[in-house]
Amino acid sequence: MGLGAWLRSLGGCCGCCSGEAAAPEKEPLLSNNNPYASFGATLARDEEQNLWSTPHDVTHTEADDDRVLYNMIVGRSQLDKDSEEWQKLNYDIYTLRQTRKEVRSRWKHILEDLGFQKEADSLLSVTKLSIVSDSQNMSKARDILLKLSEETNIFPTSWELSERYLFVVDRLIALDAADEFFKLASVVYPKRASMERADEKHTPATTP
Repeated sequence: MGLGAWLRSLGGCCGCCSGEAAAPEKEPLLSNNNPYASFGATLARDEEQNLWSTPHDVTHTEADDDRVLYNMIVGRSQLDKDSEEWQKLNYDIYTLRQTRKEVRSRWKHILEDLGFQKEADSLLSVTKLSIVSDSQNMSKARDILLKLSEETNIFPTSWELSERYLFVVDRLIALDAADEFFKLASVVYPKRASMERADEKHTPATTP
């Protein structure tokens, strides 16, 4: 599901207002027990490593990108660590995780520039227990998140917008800081600059 389609499909409360996950409509590509149990990892570590797009979905099947990452992790747990297949999956998992961490880093940068140095990590912390501060803010939060994806480069071009940042924008609205966040993100991560750099890469060099 694309960025705009996903957000526009949330006509009302996204199911996260009550802290309860909606029933998943898709099944994992790979069926297995949670691989983290064998790793002895805690929920906090799982969250910090993967930054799930839809934190309330404990099956990790509702968001396409969550399902891909989760199935990679499950698949890796079934392979010999010394095998070439394990190495490839491990690299792919690392790449996806780093992309998510880079997005989070961009958001943290803007929050700190707005003066939320001490609060940035808390504002960005979203887990399956998180709830929205005010369900009436959801419409405005969706609009701001769409503007961020379409008019700034705070998300990668191929990024599937996640429910995670809907919670963050909701918190910013409650702090009366959402509009300022968008303005600063437009300056620090401008969409035009990103497009111009891409155009330059594809412009053939001219001979004198």
